[in-house]
Amino acid sequence: MIDKINVRVYACAVKDKKVLTLFEEYVGEALMKFPGGGLEYGEGLIECLHREFDEELNVKVEIVEHLYTQEDFLVSRFRKNEQLLTIYYIVNITNEEDFLIMDPCIEKTEWVSIDRPDNPFSLPIDKIVFDKLKEKYL
Repeated sequence: MIDKINVRVYACAVKDKKVLTLFEEYVGEALMKFPGGGLEYGEGLIECLHREFDEELNVKVEIVEHLYTQEDFLVSRFRKNEQLLTIYYIVNITNEEDFLIMDPCIEKTEWVSIDRPDNPFSLPIDKIVFDKLKEKYL
């Protein structure tokens, strides 16, 4: 039974037709995902992105535009009682020289080419977002 809604806010940092991705293990599963995370009570969407980038990667971001808000019902892959709602923005990293992985869960980062022929994401909404990036930048 669904009894919680988990609002997630993510960012696509795009540079030279590449997008920043994070690699981390979650509940024993290796994931490639966009930077971002869960909205906290009393926090706005943009505040959440600023906090997540600071906590995870030690950088500041400038919000460029809203890219996508999940439109379909989705149950969390990891918590069967949670409905997910995910929102994605395009951002610029303003102090890339300070980039440092701060979160021990993040194994590595990678700038993934947007013009690659396949879609490398496994999470369903990330797959949609990567296709939207292709439409926008190619």
